[in-house]
Amino acid sequence: MSKIDKTELIAKLQQLEGLTDEEKSNLIGLLRQHKKYGLVWEDKPEDVEERLREELPVLKEVRERALISDQPDAPNHILIEGDNLEALTALSYTHEGKIDVIYIDPPYNRGENDFKYNDDYIEKDNPFRHSMWLSFMRKRLKIAKQLLSQKGVLIAHIDEHEFDAFHMLLETEIFGPSQNLGLIVWNKMNPKGDAQSTATMHEYILLFCKNREAFALNEENMLRDKANAEQIIAKGKSLIGKIGKKDVPDELKQLLKSYKYPKSVIKQLEIDYDYDVVCQEFQSWLNKTGFSKGEKAYKYLDRQGDVFRTVSMAWPNKEKAPDDYWVPLIHPVSREECPLPSRGWRNPTSTMKKLLGDNPVVFYSGLAIKGEIAFSTKSNGQNNIPERVYYLKDNMTENVPSIYNDGSSDDQLLSDIGVDFPYPKTLSVAKYLLKNIYRKNNLVILDFFAGSGTALHASMQLNNEDGGHRQCILVTNNENGICEQVTYKRNRCVIQGYTTQKGQAVEGLHNNNLRYYRTEFIPRERTQRNMRALVNAATDLLCVKEDLYQELPVDSLQLSVKLTPKHVRLFCDGTKSMMVIYDERAIPYIVNWLNNDANSQLSTLNSKLKIYVFAPGPYAWDDDFAPVIDRVELCALPEAIYQAYKNVLPPKKQQNIEIETTEEGGEQ
Repeated sequence: MSKIDKTELIAKLQQLEGLTDEEKSNLIGLLRQHKKYGLVWEDKPEDVEERLREELPVLKEVRERALISDQPDAPNHILIEGDNLEALTALSYTHEGKIDVIYIDPPYNRGENDFKYNDDYIEKDNPFRHSMWLSFMRKRLKIAKQLLSQKGVLIAHIDEHEFDAFHMLLETEIFGPSQNLGLIVWNKMNPKGDAQSTATMHEYILLFCKNREAFALNEENMLRDKANAEQIIAKGKSLIGKIGKKDVPDELKQLLKSYKYPKSVIKQLEIDYDYDVVCQEFQSWLNKTGFSKGEKAYKYLDRQGDVFRTVSMAWPNKEKAPDDYWVPLIHPVSREECPLPSRGWRNPTSTMKKLLGDNPVVFYSGLAIKGEIAFSTKSNGQNNIPERVYYLKDNMTENVPSIYNDGSSDDQLLSDIGVDFPYPKTLSVAKYLLKNIYRKNNLVILDFFAGSGTALHASMQLNNEDGGHRQCILVTNNENGICEQVTYKRNRCVIQGYTTQKGQAVEGLHNNNLRYYRTEFIPRERTQRNMRALVNAATDLLCVKEDLYQELPVDSLQLSVKLTPKHVRLFCDGTKSMMVIYDERAIPYIVNWLNNDANSQLSTLNSKLKIYVFAPGPYAWDDDFAPVIDRVELCALPEAIYQAYKNVLPPKKQQNIEIETTEEGGEQ
């Protein structure tokens, strides 16, 4: 359709009677859309979305379910019971730009009672099956992206039923192709037994980041520890320790014993270990293991017992290297010029001079090194080209591969804990992804399809293993008691400890706090009454936002007037502090208290007191706090909440104005 045609149609639509302003606006919006590559589907409204047009979500803690460690540095994990669209909206205020990893396993939409839309399971033959799923996912992912930090990453499971649509949704609607970090095929090593065509035995893990440049600043991201590397290093160290000793190889001992040779005969066969023997035995041991080709490439030992591999220093391509890759190399011992490769060196002149200058690199060739010479003269048909050493101890990680093999199941684990849940995320897979995709151990992790709570279980286990401080936020509804009887129960057992069905005691991961919240609602209309109700209901929301839960009694403030928690509440954990002022009439007394260092319990803190104060607009009573403005950070409520929600809430319903007419048809 031409631009002129669209303009004429828009003009006619604006004059058309019988349509509301909202309907006209939607039709004009469709006409103005430009064609683009991507998905097209019919958006399907949700009941929860309609509710958010009229009400604002807040978080309310269920305090009797809190599990609090006696360790002051225990991370505060959060479990939210409620629809994830509501919870994500609340988190848009508490955690915008704060989430490091979103790790989700959304419904696969198999048509097997695994995906609900407006409380109804979506069957395979539903003509809007994929549209409903895409509408459902897009609304949540749009908000979730805002929660990610600039360095944040999304890790998402999916199978073949929605893989194509999900991948395109993430690439064209949510993140963009430049933020695609790749795809992992999870080989579950167990084909589905009910297959009528190919027996599918894999799923997919999609990886996207918020900002590739920021994500790449941590050069360890997307790396995994090399399997068996520590074992290989330990073997090298143990073998090098045999130099100068005599011994009979274990394999030979077993063989001679089987033939019942006397000890005197075995004694005569003892080997006098020297450097050559150690290197040969190390290679023999490597060849007998089930190690991968990459691991076995580290097949050499130096005289300190460090394991290394060699890499040719010659230009690797068929064509000759550029002119800048032909610098002469001087042997650091003999001071003679080394043979030049026929195609040039692997590195340019500037790099080679740097390697051989202030930070000389040792180059070796051959099976065993017999001296401290930097170059050997191995005849390999390449004019005795030296090779560069790569020590295993300096290369303990490798890129995360696109295929991951894990056939484990957590069915027995959940049975031992006493919960029943179909298709849980596998704990070992969750740990692998959370450890290797984003290689830091102080992450904030969000799973808004929490299921049985595997993400939290994995986070706590990783913290226990590496001393990390990962904090996990889980979101799930409580349909069929899943939040209370599955997600919460599982992680309560993990924290407190449990006994397996075989009677084996499993020690709890006690150094963790778990706090349980539900979503509650305040009317969205900005009346004075609703605004005060929102501020009064926002305290738990603020505690989550500030990660601050230790409350000081109001009486301990020694104010000049009697105030109660209805007027003001104060939180402090020894490093940071927060105050919520519900009644602005208390401000003068708070200012006077803050001005009195002798009475102030916060004077020893290095950080400012964060004050959330009720105000009818964005002005946070700055003039009133002028005497102590250098000691406080002010925030006006509920304006800050309204502004955060403004970017994620669906628009309010438009109210049609009915015009009364007289019997003659004229307007009154």
